[in-house]
Amino acid sequence: MKNPQVIVDMSKLKHNLTFLSEKLQARGITVAAVTKVFSAHPELVVLYDSINSINYLADSRLDNFKNYPKNTTKEKLLLRIPMLTEVKELVETVDISLNSEIETIRAINQAAKDVNRTHQIILMIDLGDLREGVFDTAEIDCYVAEIIQMEAVQLIGIGVNLTCYGAIIPEYSILEQLTQHKQRLTKKHGVDLEIISGGNSSTLYLLDEENEGIPDGINMLRIGEAFVLGVETAYGKNIVDMYQDVFTLKAEIIEYRDKPSLPIGKVGQDAFGQRPTFIDKGMMKRGIVAIGKQDVDVSNITPKDSRLEVIGASSDHLILDFTQASDDYQLGDEILFDLSYGSLLSVFTSQYVKKVFI
Repeated sequence: MKNPQVIVDMSKLKHNLTFLSEKLQARGITVAAVTKVFSAHPELVVLYDSINSINYLADSRLDNFKNYPKNTTKEKLLLRIPMLTEVKELVETVDISLNSEIETIRAINQAAKDVNRTHQIILMIDLGDLREGVFDTAEIDCYVAEIIQMEAVQLIGIGVNLTCYGAIIPEYSILEQLTQHKQRLTKKHGVDLEIISGGNSSTLYLLDEENEGIPDGINMLRIGEAFVLGVETAYGKNIVDMYQDVFTLKAEIIEYRDKPSLPIGKVGQDAFGQRPTFIDKGMMKRGIVAIGKQDVDVSNITPKDSRLEVIGASSDHLILDFTQASDDYQLGDEILFDLSYGSLLSVFTSQYVKKVFI
């Protein structure tokens, strides 16, 4: 199989990894580099592992860690809070995990004792985004008091997640609350918290000159999208001196014809149970490329040729309007697309999209 394929420019990716991680390192911030968007593809994990200014490798799925080469050197961090049913696999697979439920932490402690290991955890605190994290301060204190008595669990830090669910921007004042929690916990419980994890790529906008900066005490960020797409995710702005075109999707034209723009007949449900609507633009040059919803999030791909427009898709077919560029394409030509985070995630998850590294 040649097409469809996602093409990875390894030199551009290496530049992004090195540039941003060294920038953060210079500010005293360690980096957990997230590998989930490319399903922890071994060739990319090797590159991530080779960057000296990256401190940890992180993923949200234990299965993805199984793709890591055996000689990976950096500590492994599980991002999604663990399921009770996977704690045995957890302590055998990764070094650190994010946690927010005391029952799960108790189970981790027992599982780690059973295999004579110590498992490190970062306790997540909810500062308003309302995804994972302990919300109540008194409950945080109760958790910490119990955790520090455990034999096989080591509390190494606290963290927060923002923007992923509630889209709450990690403002300086919000992140400062995390550092205040650290100070309070140290004073009350005598804990030495080496990691204060202040979120993900959405925190990076604070480094811009017009902003306040990242509060002192925040010393770890979990970075995924910024490395692969060269953007901060609070406002979606490009990061200066980083590449936004590391990944390119390529798909092949399998039909190229003049057809009406408006389907003929009574409209019902499409293959996904939706009732589509159409605009009558008259006759158009329509092309089908061999990729579909089973392969990629089609709502988040953009043809590199701005004259082309995505007008619809089914499981295996993507339909484009070629009218403005009808003389420049023919059957068998390959169309290039830019990818968003969601579409990149989907093409690496799909077994039907070939991965090419250049």
